[in-house]
Amino acid sequence: EEQDKRRMKRVEANDPVAMYKEGFNQYKKGEYISALDLYTNAAGLGNAAAHYHLSLMYHNGQGVEKDRGKERHHLEEAAIGGHPRAR
Repeated sequence: EEQDKRRMKRVEANDPVAMYKEGFNQYKKGEYISALDLYTNAAGLGNAAAHYHLSLMYHNGQGVEKDRGKERHHLEEAAIGGHPRAR
């Protein structure tokens, strides 16, 4: 619980790693809209993992309409950012 409080403080401070991790937690719980928001913010701050997971969400239509263009965009950004699965 203390770790969750620290992570949320970091999310509020616009820490892209904390945003990605909280987005992943939300994603695992099936809270796709929350995950989408956190991933989008983290990706906007350059987090490659967030871009990768956004590409998966757009591919699978999780919390969003399936969109090949957005899927490809986020996959390319993840690859540029060095994400190993996006290459």
